[in-house]
Formats: sequence, C-alpha cells, structure tokens
Amino acid sequence: MQKWGRHQFVIATKVAKLSTRPGLRPENIIAACNDSLKRLQTDHIDLYYSHHDDKDVPIAETLGAYQQLISEGKIRYIGASQHTGARLQEALDIAIKEKLPKYVCLQDHYNLMERNPFESEQQEVLKKNNLSALPFYGLARGFLTGKYRPGITVDSIRASGITDYQTDKGYAIIDALDKISKTHNSSISAVALAWLRANPQVSTPIASARTVKQLNEIMQVVELTSEEVTTLNLFS
Repeated sequence: MQKWGRHQFVIATKVAKLSTRPGLRPENIIAACNDSLKRLQTDHIDLYYSHHDDKDVPIAETLGAYQQLISEGKIRYIGASQHTGARLQEALDIAIKEKLPKYVCLQDHYNLMERNPFESEQQEVLKKNNLSALPFYGLARGFLTGKYRPGITVDSIRASGITDYQTDKGYAIIDALDKISKTHNSSISAVALAWLRANPQVSTPIASARTVKQLNEIMQVVELTSEEVTTLNLFS
C-alpha cells in the first residue's frame, strides 16, 4: 500500500463561523487555528480562509493575526470567503499599505444557476489583482447533475434547496448540458464544472459527492469548445 506524506496534501479550512469560535478578531483566529491543527493532526494549514466578512473587526487586525500565524509556520496562505468585491479590494489595499499578508483567492457561490454577484462585481476584482476563485456549490446543490427533472421526485437532503432552480430556465440549462455531455461522452456534472473552469478567474470549482458513482462523475475532465461555452453563457 502506498504511503502518503503530509507534503502530498493541500489542507484548507476556515475560521469565523463556528458557533464556539465566531468572527475574525485576532484572538479568535489564533485560538481557532490552534484548535484546527489539533483536530486535523497536522502542524500547518496550507490555505486558511476568512469564512465570511466581519465588519466589526478592523481588517488590519484580522490580517495581523494571520501574519502572526504565518510567521509561526502554522498557516501558509490566506483566502477570503463570502466577501463582496469591494471588501475584498479594501482588504488587498490595506495589506499592501500595512505590509500584511494578502488574500490569494476568493471562495464564494458561483455556478450556472447563480451567476451573480460573482460576475457582476467579484470577478473584476480578482482579474485586477491576478487572483483566482474556488467557487462552492459548483453543481448548484446537485441540480446541475441532471437528476432533477420535471415530474421526478429526488430523495436527497438537499432537494428542498433547489426548488428555485426548478423553472423553465433551469430545465433549459439541463437540456443544454445534456446535449453537450453526449458530445463529450461525459456526465452532465462534468460539463457544468467544465463551464466554471473555462472562466479564466476560476481555478478550482468545488463540488461534493456522497457516493463513488457521484465521485466518478465529477472527476471527469472535460474541455469545452468556445462555442459550447458561449451556448451556456447565454443563460445569464
């Protein structure tokens, strides 16, 4: 059996939303990081996210806590999650001015069913600062797998979260994904994730799987043609 070393893994986790460790105050960030290191049984975190924006804490104080953790070797890089474009830019500007660590990426909600605020105001900030996005809900809570169809009841804990997608537009997107997936002999999931990867500001879309079958579907790598990307872009 192959043995895996810590250097072969990238570990990312977040701080700010755990009920017992809320917010981005420096003391909370440092305590939460130490808690995570113990739970993960590792000596460092590769990518540590501010899980959400905390406007009650000066950005410089938050970044100062990350600077301490980086200097101690406990974290390598920091990322922002659920930050508006304006607040992300403000954090980047403060980091430069105060010589503090800068966020290297953004994690937020983005997929074929949820195009904004990413395209309307976050994407331009990423492009301007040469950063990338790692969008979560890449498959729109499972809707973009194609398992939700008119007249079909799906037994899933996430089924209640996709009712807003079950519209004429939503099913039209599924039909378009269906046609493209047949061309590539791939899953619909793989095409939906390929559309995200086709965006130059997206590095790694995030999608989850509960079964080996689902894992195999999202692991398929598809390269869309420019025409296929354009077709899917029309569903704005």
